[in-house]
Amino acid sequence: MGKIHNGQKIGILTAGGDCPGINAAIRGVGKTAIVRYDMKVIGISDGFTGLINKEFRELTESDLSGILTLGGTILGTSREKPFKSDGKGKNDMRKPVLIKEHYEQMDLDCLVCIGGNGTLKTAHLLAEEGLNVVGIPKTIDNDVWGTDLSFGFDSAVNIATEAIDRLHSTANSHKRIMIIELMGHNAGWIALYSGLAGGGDVILIPEIQYDEKKIAEYLINRFQENKAYSIMVVAEGIKTPVKDESAARYLSRRIAELTGIETRETVLGYIQRGGTPSPMDRVLATRYGSAAADLIAKRDFGKMVALKNNEITSVPLADVSGRLNLVNPDNTMVIKAKNMGTSFGN
Repeated sequence: MGKIHNGQKIGILTAGGDCPGINAAIRGVGKTAIVRYDMKVIGISDGFTGLINKEFRELTESDLSGILTLGGTILGTSREKPFKSDGKGKNDMRKPVLIKEHYEQMDLDCLVCIGGNGTLKTAHLLAEEGLNVVGIPKTIDNDVWGTDLSFGFDSAVNIATEAIDRLHSTANSHKRIMIIELMGHNAGWIALYSGLAGGGDVILIPEIQYDEKKIAEYLINRFQENKAYSIMVVAEGIKTPVKDESAARYLSRRIAELTGIETRETVLGYIQRGGTPSPMDRVLATRYGSAAADLIAKRDFGKMVALKNNEITSVPLADVSGRLNLVNPDNTMVIKAKNMGTSFGN
């Protein structure tokens, strides 16, 4: 174990999309930093925008009480990407310069960045600029590379599964095909997990190419076998020929045309991101937050806390930046689902 450095001053920000468990992570970092390591904790408002505009306040232990169960983030968030190019391949370095200046003016020893892929990429770039940074993986999509699980994912799966459960009764009553679209631009983890948990008959994810005609044939066969209804679970990021239409809307129209069976769609949307975090996410976010404070105490910067085989560890931000954790088409969950008759459209 490295030397412990007590009494440091750290900043915390949350960036990117909100999700359940962020406040639990803030609490985990802050309480461990204050109680265990006698650190001063600064909460930065609205992601990297707060660093650019120098908007912050000190967080006391009492500020961190009662936030464990709250959804959203007490610090606010934004999708500000300070290193983003102008569209012509050039980066405006004024924002990173301001961030570095304000980091130094605030006399911070470390910056904790809680966020998903974009946030962690920015965290890595700030580390390359000389800032001491520690990252915490947060995303309902579970697509952050280097960790087995990101907090927010379990809560989203719970919400999506409950929605699928509710569609079963309506689908059965009307003898319909019901399509539910879930979040997941690049990664199909939510659709895969909730599709299995909710008994989806068809699961479509971005990582597996699907064939509309094969899906239609599969659904027709189900009705011919006297199966009264079918549930399709699709990730928003699956490819369709129509850009300005949701995946669920497009498939609803096409499946109805190909099968002749009444088909309806539901887009669950932001409901998946809101509300109280699940117990699992509260625990994981707390573990991540406390581990981040431990890294700072050892001055082990440039790392992201991670979960590997249910043990908390850390990985270099340089390894995480620019990479995605995607569903392998040969994932054992996909294979098991296919063995039970679930279609992935291929």
